[in-house]
Amino acid sequence: MKGYQITFFTQQDRQHHHMPLAEWLMRTARELGLRGATRLPASEGFGRHGRIHSAHFFELGDQPQEVLLAVTEEEAERLFARLSQEQVHLFYVKTPVEFGMLGNGG
Repeated sequence: MKGYQITFFTQQDRQHHHMPLAEWLMRTARELGLRGATRLPASEGFGRHGRIHSAHFFELGDQPQEVLLAVTEEEAERLFARLSQEQVHLFYVKTPVEFGMLGNGG
């Protein structure tokens, strides 16, 4: 199948509708019927302002987070329409990919 790999970058403490933004993205992907999403914690990163974001032993609020999806073109259009409607301010990378399933899937 042809489509896109979309990776969203945020921090643990960023909120949307009173929940962590990464969690909201995961729930929205499920609500839109997308086939899956993965949330990945990162140990450190920096954004356009050059500020270092990292997970500290006592404070995880600044921990970088990624939400990764593999979607069809139609699914990407629905997802970005929803993000636009919600006025979500978020950095992303969208890369053309081929994806599918191997094996029987039991």
